[in-house]
Amino acid sequence: MPTPLRVASKSPEFRWVLGAAALFWIVCCLLVLQRYYNFYPTYVSFDQGIFNQVFWNNLHGRWFESSLSSTESSLVMQGDVPDVSYRRLGQHFTPALLLWLPFYALLPSPAGLSVLQVTLVTIAGFVLYALARHYHPPQLSAWITVSFYAATAVISPTVANFHDICQIPLYIFSLLLALEKRVWWLVGLFALLTLAVREDSGVILFGVGFYLAASRRFPRLGIGLCVLSFAYMVILTNLIMPLFSDDISERFMIEQFGQFVDSESASTLDVLWGILSNPVRLIVELLTPFNRTLRYLLGQWLPLAFVTVLSPSAWAVSGFPMLKILIQREDITSLSLHLRYAMSLVPGLFYGAILWWTQHPTLLHRRRFRQFWALCIGLSLFFTVTSNPNRVLSFAIPDSFQPWVYVSPVRQNQHSAAIRSLLAQIPPTASITATDHIVAHLSGRREALRFPMIRLRNDADEVIRVSYAIADLWYLQQYQSAFADYRKSLKVNVERVNDLMNRQYGLIAFQDGVVLLQRRATPDPAALASWSSYQQELAPILQSLPPS
Repeated sequence: MPTPLRVASKSPEFRWVLGAAALFWIVCCLLVLQRYYNFYPTYVSFDQGIFNQVFWNNLHGRWFESSLSSTESSLVMQGDVPDVSYRRLGQHFTPALLLWLPFYALLPSPAGLSVLQVTLVTIAGFVLYALARHYHPPQLSAWITVSFYAATAVISPTVANFHDICQIPLYIFSLLLALEKRVWWLVGLFALLTLAVREDSGVILFGVGFYLAASRRFPRLGIGLCVLSFAYMVILTNLIMPLFSDDISERFMIEQFGQFVDSESASTLDVLWGILSNPVRLIVELLTPFNRTLRYLLGQWLPLAFVTVLSPSAWAVSGFPMLKILIQREDITSLSLHLRYAMSLVPGLFYGAILWWTQHPTLLHRRRFRQFWALCIGLSLFFTVTSNPNRVLSFAIPDSFQPWVYVSPVRQNQHSAAIRSLLAQIPPTASITATDHIVAHLSGRREALRFPMIRLRNDADEVIRVSYAIADLWYLQQYQSAFADYRKSLKVNVERVNDLMNRQYGLIAFQDGVVLLQRRATPDPAALASWSSYQQELAPILQSLPPS
């Protein structure tokens, strides 16, 4: 008797899905690996180092500890020093990461985490196809799945640095498939895994429960999921996470939803009450900035030919995570299709599209609609590629056209070789501080910081200064003409390097705009001469900026 997999493999439509999945996995892996090994900076380069250090510490039994994550804690921002024993669970509660520790043990590096991310999203596409096949014939199911692999909100976060939300599509699609198959223990398992992704993933599960209750398909289950997810988020953020640190109330709630409260710290209940008690502010936050919000929603709807706009189920499932994104204060990051938050809407939108098609089964038979859908998929891919998501295409696409900023692959490779030669001089267990896109390469160690920080608290509870400091000023120099924040960072980092040289840090190497300093080391005369010449080269840029 033929198995379902053997039957599916004979389907030409499933071969399209296999081809799309293989192309997605290969291209995305190549892009993230070439960016990592060629040291292309990204918006969240530092996060790759945080996650790698968390995995590295987990592998050594130091659960969720990270000195890099500690640099972003509220206590450090108030003047304390980073701590190697700081547990990141006070910032983001992410126990689901432990599932992938065996994978990390096989590929223990930030590059391995990037491959893991691409793999999880690729597998999620296959689960989506199985979910679509529960309702639809192979042709329509293949269209939906190919749309998934072509969506900007899928591709761009996948080629970003590793993040925890990459697990969400796999868990939610699996939960929904188990629901359709009435495999209740799997529904419970994937519900728990969804909650374990991070402290706010309960919002996504709440949306699933709301749909099940509102549609009256499984009202008791829906209400149960809503109660479970709400209670989990409230208990976790108000009772459990504060046991590790006060970051959730003193930093993250204020940074994201501070416009709804009048204090310098707030719990999730304070924020929720602030939202419910101020409907006018809520409406304003939902609609503004209008142009950016509209572009964001259009980008989410585009790959599915906008049918999700007409799907009540899509609104029900994705409505609550969409609400959370739209009202966040940091709209530049939250309303970006290229960052991790965008992926949290994907499961609800695609499941809503599957359900919408059950009411319009003959529409795909119309040639004009198929052409329109193919155009939408093509446009989604076009806009994704031309936006150079997370700079994975910087080897081919300029980072800025006016003014022109482009570093050729040959030049970038030369610079990468210079960085690697300096990294080879740093002992594998030495304490270090490094600039954002370098620190990930050095994060598989106990004592690591983000440049220009140099002080941390070690395992002996002693405050020490790191042994090595490495800073890449060259890439700031290349991009400063187009990005004002890079100009400021360039000036600050040059001043910090000189300050360290006056504080017992010897300049032991300098290559291609990258400085390597060692504490209490004798400076290298050739490196000092090169550094002096480089500062003269930077002088016109630095003199144009006000004192820092």
